[in-house]
Amino acid sequence: MISTTKFLFFTILATALFISGCEQKDQKPKAMTLPPLAVEAVTVEKKNYPIWLQFTGKTKAVKDLEIRARVSGRLQKIYFKDGAYVKKGQKLFLIEQSEYKAKLDQAIAKKRQDLASLKLAKADVERYKPLVKDGLAPRATLEQHQAKYHELKAAIASDDAAIDNARLELSYTVIKAPVSGQVSARQVDVGNLVGYGESTLLTTVVSTDVIYAYFSPSESVVQRIYKFRSRKELPAFIEVRGQGEDVLKRKRLYGVVDFSNNTVDPLTSTISMRATIDNVGHAVYPGTFVYVNLFVTDKFNYIMVPPQAIFEDQLGRYVYTVDKDKKAQRTDVTTNLSTRYYVSISKGLKDGQQVLISGLMKLKPGRDLNVTDVTETKGIMAVMKKNNLIPDLENK
Repeated sequence: MISTTKFLFFTILATALFISGCEQKDQKPKAMTLPPLAVEAVTVEKKNYPIWLQFTGKTKAVKDLEIRARVSGRLQKIYFKDGAYVKKGQKLFLIEQSEYKAKLDQAIAKKRQDLASLKLAKADVERYKPLVKDGLAPRATLEQHQAKYHELKAAIASDDAAIDNARLELSYTVIKAPVSGQVSARQVDVGNLVGYGESTLLTTVVSTDVIYAYFSPSESVVQRIYKFRSRKELPAFIEVRGQGEDVLKRKRLYGVVDFSNNTVDPLTSTISMRATIDNVGHAVYPGTFVYVNLFVTDKFNYIMVPPQAIFEDQLGRYVYTVDKDKKAQRTDVTTNLSTRYYVSISKGLKDGQQVLISGLMKLKPGRDLNVTDVTETKGIMAVMKKNNLIPDLENK
């Protein structure tokens, strides 16, 4: 049996717990107030920005030459290693010369023989002239010696041509690089016969000091490029990966666009264009896929924002801006030109507005902000200066 005292104690305790629970149930939870979110922003401004367009392209050698045997004979020497870089005029191959030296010697000997005969014919002419004049010798004999003299002069002219031809053929036995560039693997080994019935291919030389980069914008883009360009020559550059320890770094090679085709490809509606690039250090090989960056103009006003600031949902594209109460605000925008460095805004933003570029995943409209303006270091002009996208127009 439970005593009266214990019963009263448990009754009072249960009543107190019940009343406490009812009070807690009636109390509403207090709303949590988030602290201001630390974010970075850039102040947008409508101004002249350098406009670059980027296209995929492929490199091609300026000169790709076949080295062939121009005379026949046995290949005697090879002066280069496969894949080596050679300079213009450097010896590549030697074809056996004995036959061609003999031809040259024979032609020189023939000329010497004819010169001796010419000397005698000239003496005969000089000897018979006074005799004919005094009537002591027939004129026909003098005319025969004069004809012989002129015949020998013509023979000597032919000898000179034969000597030149023999020297030319002898020079063809030493095959030199016609341009500076990289040679391919040799196609013929020492000891093989070359040039018999055909101009045997020995190797190829690719000139890579300067290289072409071909790309194909659409017809409409090409029309806009030539409509809005601010320079007669369009500056361009490509970027290639480094080698060895610098494999993650990118090297920039500069040039100009110097060719645009005069017809549109009917299958793709594109126009072939070409940039001539100074291939410093032979950093890029022919046949490499590259991005060709083309400068168009810096004469048109735009409002630009970093690409990471752009959001998109079912209602369209938008950015987060800072309102007068230092809160996040959704601002719908209309974009135009887009690159890896900036996006142009044609509608939605005004000069002086701050666009948020960090903390974007935590943002919601109305969120309190602690804003740091980083326009000087992370604004569009700062990014373009950092990436060398502001061409020196005054000195070019």
